[in-house]
Amino acid sequence: MPTIDTQRLKRLPPYLLGQLNEIKLRLRQEGADVIDLGMGNPDQPTPQHIIDKLTEVVQDRKTHRYSASRGIPGLLRAICRFYKNRFDVDLDWQSECIATIGSKEGLAHLMLALLDPGDLALVPNPTYPIHIYSVVMAGGNVVSIPLREEEEFVPDLEYITREIWPRPKVITLNFPHNPTTATVSLDFFQGIVRFAKDNNIIVVHDMAYAGITFDDYRAPSFLQVPGAKEVGIEFYTLSKSYNMAGWRVGFCVGNRDIVAALAKIKSYYDYGIFTPIQVAAIAALDGPQDCVVEQAKIYQSRRDVLCDGLNRIGWSVKSPKAGMFTWAPIPEPYRKMGSMEFSKLLMQEAHVAVAAGIAFGNLGEGYVRIAMVENEHRLRQAVRNIRRCLDKLQPSDPQLEQQQMRVKS
Repeated sequence: MPTIDTQRLKRLPPYLLGQLNEIKLRLRQEGADVIDLGMGNPDQPTPQHIIDKLTEVVQDRKTHRYSASRGIPGLLRAICRFYKNRFDVDLDWQSECIATIGSKEGLAHLMLALLDPGDLALVPNPTYPIHIYSVVMAGGNVVSIPLREEEEFVPDLEYITREIWPRPKVITLNFPHNPTTATVSLDFFQGIVRFAKDNNIIVVHDMAYAGITFDDYRAPSFLQVPGAKEVGIEFYTLSKSYNMAGWRVGFCVGNRDIVAALAKIKSYYDYGIFTPIQVAAIAALDGPQDCVVEQAKIYQSRRDVLCDGLNRIGWSVKSPKAGMFTWAPIPEPYRKMGSMEFSKLLMQEAHVAVAAGIAFGNLGEGYVRIAMVENEHRLRQAVRNIRRCLDKLQPSDPQLEQQQMRVKS
């Protein structure tokens, strides 16, 4: 057998969320009804008019050939129209827009284009794992920007403007934020643009949850700030707002030189998204947007059920203004277990799957991320299961220590 022992693989730690998935699979094989609130995997169907367009176009055998790596012109024009209508941002479809096979692929390939081995990148902590490991896989080094609850999980501009040498090449941001659900105003992005210009740093903004907002909050685009296109780009995806996660349709828009760099890398890696999916994505962007509004209402209702329920049983959580998650501090009596062991406890004893905060960076320790990807009935059931689990294992009860030992084993 060959020995695979590359430095790139050595820099990638075990995928922590995969460990929880293995436990979930085992429990389900044993017949347990596990309520899966671990992965941000939309449970609602893709809107019918988008599916209809896909099934129409896929009948044309000409569309089964290789597509355009950068995206077909009609799709690029559609994303530009979308940005104009929603954010009043003007984009040139030929130079300031590129389709990606989901934003995760685009982020990973973009870092290969932007970073040389040893380059520094500023990345929030905690954050979505690809924001960290796209830098690692490109050979770069991550400088963490701490996101703390006392600062509402928003980066402190004074912290990121402190003297770092050598100067970082890139800063990655993500608002509404995964996993903390933090939101920002346009004023924050204005400060980021000034910071980027003063320090010659590229801004990469991942805006996966822009369409899922609550309580009259409307997520701004980084590109709405004058001068933003001079310093950075933004990723937008259809995965969440349109329930198209498995379709893998995203975009990178903004600075033309950065878009061109990504296009050059992608031209060597892929032949683009399947053409019928690209045409269906046009139907999503140009079609009626009431489906996005209704989806946000569904998540808002689920948020209220989940957060109200957890608070009622004594687990204090805050209601997010956007996204499809709740970022929940582990109840104090159980915090010393750590987020992985607490997540395993909920899985095995409550049959509720959540994501351990440590999977999103070391500053995610002490929290779990709970996805609102089940209906309200199932969320109420999850709350009941959690209450019974925590009531059964009171902190003073010796059973808790025994259970912690069993979970770790």
